[in-house]
Amino acid sequence: MARLVIVSNRVTIGGKKGQAPGGLATALKDVLTPETIWFGWSGRRTEQSGRLTQHNSDGAQIIAMDLSEEDYKKFYIGFANRTLWPLMHYRPGLLQFDRSDYDGYLKVNHRFADALMSILQPDDIVWVHDYHFIPLAACLRQRNFAGRIGFYLHIPFAPPALFAVLPPGRALLSALCEYDHVGFQTEADLHHFRSCVRDILNYSINKDGVIFGPNRPCISSAIPVGIDTEGFAHMAAEAEHQAEAERLRESMGSKALILGVDRLDYSKGLPQRFSAYGRLLEKHPEHRQQVSLLQIAPKSRDDVKEYRDIKRQLDQLVGQINGQHADFDWVPLRYITRDMPRMVLAGFHRIARVGLVTPLRDGMNLVAKEFVAAQDPNDPGVLVLSRFAGAAAELQDALLINPFDPDEIADALHVALTMSLSERQARWRRMYETIRRNTASAWAQTCLQAATGSRRLTISPASRYHWQTDQRLEAQNEETTWPVRPAV
Repeated sequence: MARLVIVSNRVTIGGKKGQAPGGLATALKDVLTPETIWFGWSGRRTEQSGRLTQHNSDGAQIIAMDLSEEDYKKFYIGFANRTLWPLMHYRPGLLQFDRSDYDGYLKVNHRFADALMSILQPDDIVWVHDYHFIPLAACLRQRNFAGRIGFYLHIPFAPPALFAVLPPGRALLSALCEYDHVGFQTEADLHHFRSCVRDILNYSINKDGVIFGPNRPCISSAIPVGIDTEGFAHMAAEAEHQAEAERLRESMGSKALILGVDRLDYSKGLPQRFSAYGRLLEKHPEHRQQVSLLQIAPKSRDDVKEYRDIKRQLDQLVGQINGQHADFDWVPLRYITRDMPRMVLAGFHRIARVGLVTPLRDGMNLVAKEFVAAQDPNDPGVLVLSRFAGAAAELQDALLINPFDPDEIADALHVALTMSLSERQARWRRMYETIRRNTASAWAQTCLQAATGSRRLTISPASRYHWQTDQRLEAQNEETTWPVRPAV
């Protein structure tokens, strides 16, 4: 019987949050079984890479690999986060490329492939997640694994003009085509990938999105990730009455809460967001003493200079805004850089009048969907959302803004804070129906079906996903033998 083998950079060990993959763990929960294997980095940096440990988990077998300090710096800090991350988020000015980092990135992918080959069975389905492991399918093919391998990119994909900046871009594109299915968050990301494949590799792509490289056909599709909508709604309704939410509500008094929840990252647009909030208080003084912004931004990637720089910038902005606008009984901007439990955040979403989600570029941004799910249907808040977040394609009833324009954000905040109840309810209902339909469970099942290669994805104008059997593609897969050739 075929097993599902999931590969991601981070895994949950012993239920601890330190290396939990956040939204990924939630999104995958409906496809995890006791037979599922979840393989990833342990979070430990040791003298040598390669040590494997097995851990118990609710729903899957966790196998984790230690990395050496050198591998961690080259694979994770170097190529993954100083090269691929800024490139894919449209920030080429922050891109740093070092050939030794790329070699270290390939080395870790080959190390993962070696470890996986020791546990894989011929009929296993391997599902690989995110930019850390773009070459992994090619590495497994070199080791003669002929089973089905799917890939899902959780971050954006750069357009050809940007992707061409990447020195090993051609090799990585070729490696992506060694997967049986490659999934993306949005139609725009999918279009960029297919354009790169055509322009850089000169591979042909048929009308169904099947890429014909030299070794095998690769299906490409856009499948936006969702959340457990009803589960999060129930959690938020319960959390609203717990101690933390009550404390926050009491501290706010009659003031409206604007809530931001983001990882501390330069892609999230936090400096522009803070500046926009200051502009709101300047342009619309009627909101002084009537509103507070709570920004929760847990620190991440402290080993990367750009992340330390953004924290210093935000610290200065918080001081400036509060220094200019605060009163003895009012703190306009509250700023927290530590993790908070998911249950607590759900309660905060529930009582917020405005959800402020303004990334400069984001693959999806599940916080936007969680804010919508958490709302009280009788008195819902308003979502102010960057048009450059993947979620904007589905949440058209949010107030969509350009995150590079603080004045536009400030004006949208004013509209959100003064919006009528009837309009808030109408906007919320339409968005809730969308996220109730496109759930995490539907996303996972759709990706896995695509990875098996027996069906193809079609997307209706209403963004509802369904499957149609493609007998021609099935026959092609059965009749054609695709030679295995190393892609990297």
